[in-house]
Amino acid sequence: MSGPTPDAIRHPVVDRLPAWSLPYARLARWDRPIGWWLLLLPCWWSAALAAKMGGTWPNLLTLALFLIGAIAMRGAGSTWNDITDRDLDAMVARTRARPIPSGQVSTKQAFLFLLLQSLVGLAVLLNFNGFAILAGFAALAPVVVYPFMKRFTNHPQIVLGLAFAWGALMGFATELGHWPWAAFALYAGAILWVIGYDTIYALQDIEDDAIIGIGSTARAYGEQVRLFIAAMYAGTLLLFFLALDLAGSGMMGWIGLAAFASHLSWQVAVLRREDAQQALKLFRSNRDAGLLLFAGLALDAMI
Repeated sequence: MSGPTPDAIRHPVVDRLPAWSLPYARLARWDRPIGWWLLLLPCWWSAALAAKMGGTWPNLLTLALFLIGAIAMRGAGSTWNDITDRDLDAMVARTRARPIPSGQVSTKQAFLFLLLQSLVGLAVLLNFNGFAILAGFAALAPVVVYPFMKRFTNHPQIVLGLAFAWGALMGFATELGHWPWAAFALYAGAILWVIGYDTIYALQDIEDDAIIGIGSTARAYGEQVRLFIAAMYAGTLLLFFLALDLAGSGMMGWIGLAAFASHLSWQVAVLRREDAQQALKLFRSNRDAGLLLFAGLALDAMI
C-alpha cells in the first residue's frame, strides 16, 4: 500500500486509525490539517468582527460549529479535487501517491466518501439561520468549479480564493443575519490572502505543472512571483484595514492586524522561489498569521 504524500505530517490521531481507513483519511487530508485551518480562520475572523459590531462576545458554539464544518467541507473539497484530478495526479511526483491514482480507493468509493462528508457539513449548516444556510449553499459554486480551472487559466488561485475565503462572509451571516460592508471588505481581503499563500504553495510544483500543462500563478509570474505575492498581501492588509475600520474595531483588533501584517511581511522577505521545502513551511505558517489576527479580533470583541 502506498504511503502518505510528501507534504503530509505525522498526526497523532491519523496515525492511530485502522489500516483500512487510512486512505480515506488521506483523501480528506486529515494528515494535512493546514487546509482546514486556512478554511476555518476567515470564519473565525468574521464571527469575531460580527460580535464586535453586535456588542457581544464571540459565540463559542458558533466557533465550534465552524471548526467541525471546516474539517468536513475541506475534506469534501479535497475528495472532489482528487476525483477530478485523478489522471493528472498520477503524472505529478508529489501527488501520485494519493489514494485514487495509487489505487487505494476507487472513484466510486471516493464519491460515497464525498457524500458522507458533505452530509456532516450540511448538519452543521442547518444549525444556523436561513440567511446563513443560503450563504453556505452559495459557497459550493467555486468549490465545484475550482479543480477544472488550472486546465484553462494560469490564475486558478482566484477561484480557490473565492471558495476558501467564503468564511469571511459566514460569521456575519450567522451572527448578524446580513452582510454589512465590513463583510465584503473582509471577504475581498481574504481572497487576496488565499491567492498569495497558494502561490507560495504552488512553487513546489512549477516543474511538474509545466510538463503536464497545468496553470498556476507561481508559473505565470516566474521571476516576479515574490513581487506578485507581496502585492496580494498588501491588498489583503489594505482591505482588512478597511474591514476593521468599518466594524469599529478597537485597540486589540488593530494590534492583531499589525501582528498579521508583520507575519506576511516576513514571509515575503524570506521567500526563495527555488526552495520548495521552504515554500511549504511558509505556506503552513499562514495558520499562525491567521491565529494572531483572530486573537486580536476576539479580544477586542470581549474587551
